[in-house]
Amino acid sequence: MKAAVFIEPGKVEVKEVPKPQIDGDNQAIIRIVRASVCGSDLWWYRGISERQTDTFIGHEAIGVVEETSADVDNIQVGDFVVVPFTHGCGHCVACLNGFEGDCLNRKSGDNGGYQAEYMKYEPANSGLVKIPGKPEDYTDAQLASFQTLSDVMATGYHAAQNAEVKPGSTVAVIGDGAVGLCGVIGAKLLGASKIILLSHHEDRAELGKAFGATDIVDTRGDEAIQDVLKLTKENAGADAILECVGATSAIEQAGQIARPGAVIGRVGVPQSEPKSNQLFWKNVGLRGGIASVTKPDKEVLLQAVLDGEINPGQVFTKSFDLDHIEDAYEAMSNRQAIKALLVISDK
Repeated sequence: MKAAVFIEPGKVEVKEVPKPQIDGDNQAIIRIVRASVCGSDLWWYRGISERQTDTFIGHEAIGVVEETSADVDNIQVGDFVVVPFTHGCGHCVACLNGFEGDCLNRKSGDNGGYQAEYMKYEPANSGLVKIPGKPEDYTDAQLASFQTLSDVMATGYHAAQNAEVKPGSTVAVIGDGAVGLCGVIGAKLLGASKIILLSHHEDRAELGKAFGATDIVDTRGDEAIQDVLKLTKENAGADAILECVGATSAIEQAGQIARPGAVIGRVGVPQSEPKSNQLFWKNVGLRGGIASVTKPDKEVLLQAVLDGEINPGQVFTKSFDLDHIEDAYEAMSNRQAIKALLVISDK
């Protein structure tokens, strides 16, 4: 089978490798239908973080179950599923409290191999999310939206949940990448009445408005802070801030546009923790981290896509086949695509 492999910073290739095999309990072999490139993949692609050469890559996919281990009973061969980047057991204290990304029983090892024709996933019983019907029952646009449920849509929703967005909230979203744009969707799903997207790119701002952003702030630095404050009650700041970048400066900016008592929900992997103690003096909360996928997909997000209430697949602005995986990474790295979709197989 074909699988994408990391060679060195700036270089990925497709290689012929053995098809994965069931070799333990609670496993499933998935025939991949769609996969995608994540912004976090760019860390090692650009050489910002280290990765071992000749390792399988990718952590977002949807596909069809081809085989399972004998103990798997929650899914069956032929099921169409979301394959989350998380691997929650479903019964530890972390999973039960909605933090499946921090599952206490996750097996160690690299989270990769989703950018391939086939992959092995575990724990199959608790992690996979069944989509009704078969891939051929859906349009390409719907398949793209299902694909976001494996990571980016769940991550944006996680940011909104951690920021404690409530009906009527005023929300500010820092970051106009795929996660930030899905954060706009998440804030709207949770009932926010005003959603302010900080964006410096016209195409992303327009998509943000389509997703539910009521206001766009395209200025920078101190001017952006003042522009956000002007859009809030008594110029006091937003009730909830979604920090979807990870830069220390973004967290500090979040603190400056937060009202006293607000909560910052962060899902951008932090470069470092902020040194300023401004959050203390304003009673501002800071929480967030690795998203849960299975739980929000099953409880909220999958049905919202099926009902046409949300269409997060619009974050995919370019698509590629597996043989052009290098082009997909280049498009993401050069900001020629908000997010790159990989069409692995026909429906």
